[in-house]
Amino acid sequence: MKTFAAVTGLIIVCGLAQAADTPKVQVTPVARTNVTVTGQPIIVPERPDVIVSIATFPPGARLPEHQHPHPHYVYVLEGVLTVVNTTTNKSFEAKAGDFVVEMQDTWHYGINNGTVPVKLLAIDQVPAGTPNNLLPKSP
Repeated sequence: MKTFAAVTGLIIVCGLAQAADTPKVQVTPVARTNVTVTGQPIIVPERPDVIVSIATFPPGARLPEHQHPHPHYVYVLEGVLTVVNTTTNKSFEAKAGDFVVEMQDTWHYGINNGTVPVKLLAIDQVPAGTPNNLLPKSP
């Protein structure tokens, strides 16, 4: 009986020691917001399609002018992306590690003015079956 108790105690102690050595998950908050980069409230469509993409901009690459009619979130993985609002001609830079809730219903474009690629993760929430951005109509 004493041997059983000793073995059981040893198993418990070893189990606790092993549990103490188990790596812990580290969670680092990136962002929490309810407005876009320009202060617009984020309004998520009911039962949205969620579109997730990774975009890579080589140096000098530029998206065409466009707008997002629904929430569009970007996490910059590498590089620095310059976003230009073509209505106000104001711009801002989003660098690696930045999370941006892009402006909605506002004409803008993104460009890589740097010497290294820009890589970003983009997430859109749109009504089922609709596109994630709009391009200007041709004249």
